[in-house]
Amino acid sequence: MLSKGIGMNQPHILVINPGSTSTKVSLFEGETELFTYAIEHKLEDLARFNKASDQDLYRMEFIISHLQKEKVDVKQIKAIVGRGGLLKPIEGGTYRVNQEMVADLRRGVQGDHPSNCGGLIAYTLSKSLDCEAFIVDPVVVDELQDLARLSGMPLIRRRSIFHALNQKAVARQAAHRLKKKYHEVNVIVAHLGGGITVGAHQQGRVIDVNNGLDGDGPYSPERSGGVPVGDLVKACFSGEYTMADMKKLVTGHGGVVAYLGTRDMKQVEEQVKAGDKDYRQIYEGLAYQVAKEIGACACVLKGVVDAICITGGLAFSDILNDWIEDRVKWIAPVMVYPGEEEMKALALGALRVLEGEELAKTYS
Repeated sequence: MLSKGIGMNQPHILVINPGSTSTKVSLFEGETELFTYAIEHKLEDLARFNKASDQDLYRMEFIISHLQKEKVDVKQIKAIVGRGGLLKPIEGGTYRVNQEMVADLRRGVQGDHPSNCGGLIAYTLSKSLDCEAFIVDPVVVDELQDLARLSGMPLIRRRSIFHALNQKAVARQAAHRLKKKYHEVNVIVAHLGGGITVGAHQQGRVIDVNNGLDGDGPYSPERSGGVPVGDLVKACFSGEYTMADMKKLVTGHGGVVAYLGTRDMKQVEEQVKAGDKDYRQIYEGLAYQVAKEIGACACVLKGVVDAICITGGLAFSDILNDWIEDRVKWIAPVMVYPGEEEMKALALGALRVLEGEELAKTYS
């Protein structure tokens, strides 16, 4: 919780991250987290709204109430940063929330999602507090080079959908560890969670990355990853599966859970340690596919790789990390950053602008 007698040497930044049934709120003083609180919302209350983006004022009331409860001096807040929503594809960075962004978040230009409320709440609160409003590295970040968009089938273009916020935050940490700036290094980042994305970061831009949402790249605890196309087509037209069935097999019921009947990776690891050969094969298979994707990214970067980073919830597993590192350590040093610190990554994006390290970008 908020400590008393906080100094005013660094700007205070309010971070807002709306989820499906909760709103996470953090207050930072510079890089230091003062408090984080998850506001839980009742499903029946959220059901009153036709769209997730219409929940902004409802969620904002809870945020204001919590700030009052914590006796936060809102005059110290210099910026409010919201989780970026489903906007038009944009390059990575920190964006000042403007009226055009608000209109696209409200309209749901690429879909309706609770994260759209992040920018909306930041914008409304910033007007009343007379401070800045930002979003940072939303999921729609698209920096793919043209060659990466080719699929081999003209009616399908490869899309950039990945863990942009955490990938870029981790890549910046790796660059700092190498005593360089993010735009000075080539880094491969593997985010291992419910979905898995592996990105080739070339001097500050993610020029290639697998679509971890729709079944591309390595399989994950609950996603199939890339599967043999011919067999997939046959299954689709076999008459045994509906379109909804196939979507579930790709996302939600694919990967580890399809093989082992569980998406609980702690349980999987316990079985591996107990000597279960079937569990080991599937778990090591996940590591094998991640390593293959890292190798592909090394080719994209023409072998010029400063570091390989492993991050996300699964990166807490030493077994998984060791399997991956054993196959890729010849490419570059491997750095492990377990978990994902979304709130801090959002705060740091705003801080870089406030301190003049980078310029805020304009959404258009």
